[in-house]
Amino acid sequence: MSASRPVPPLVRALGRVDYEPTFAAMRAFTDARTPETRDELWIVEHPPVYTLGLGADRAHVLAPHGIPVVQTDRGGEVTFHGPGQAVVYLLMDLRRNKPGGKLYARQFVAKIEQAVIEVLAAYNLAGERVAGAPGIYMADGLNKGAKIAALGLKVRGNGCTYHGVSLNVAMDLSPFTWINPCGYAGLATVDMRTVGVEAPLEDVQQALAQELVRQLATAEAAVPEPNNL
Repeated sequence: MSASRPVPPLVRALGRVDYEPTFAAMRAFTDARTPETRDELWIVEHPPVYTLGLGADRAHVLAPHGIPVVQTDRGGEVTFHGPGQAVVYLLMDLRRNKPGGKLYARQFVAKIEQAVIEVLAAYNLAGERVAGAPGIYMADGLNKGAKIAALGLKVRGNGCTYHGVSLNVAMDLSPFTWINPCGYAGLATVDMRTVGVEAPLEDVQQALAQELVRQLATAEAAVPEPNNL
């Protein structure tokens, strides 16, 4: 049987949308999809909200200041979403339509992280992985070690995924100081504006989505070993 050309994900720009209806829509899409359903990437921006992963300790929400706290079914700890943040949700079937066959979860995470690194590099920013702490961190400069992108996924037993990645572009960063981001007390969080890049949110959203599409279309590569703190 000849191999068919993988179909790229459909990219949808949904604008600024509330978190909880979007979360419900991701689950509904995944519930309803069939082996023939096309993968999709949803580009969104959320009003202020804290989200908790399945293993999250609510004690890491130190002082929510009236910001809603929503329990989710993704992996990871507590994070913040808000205006000025590029969020892309990946509604994917990892078992098919991938070069070289199905994607494994660790490879999938590596591709998402690499997409963020490539987008930052396009703006002359250096991002890196950190061992045991999914996401992307500043690799140099005064903000070395500060987190600029967060990652959280749900991978169902059938290989279908939702949730995704968020890249801080030009935000009010105060709400990150009211939590232990990703469960780490005192973890510094930055956005692209803080490290000297003024870029329209829509430009970064599109760049991130297109780089994700590109990464997911490439053949499997070895999963890189992350740097240590």
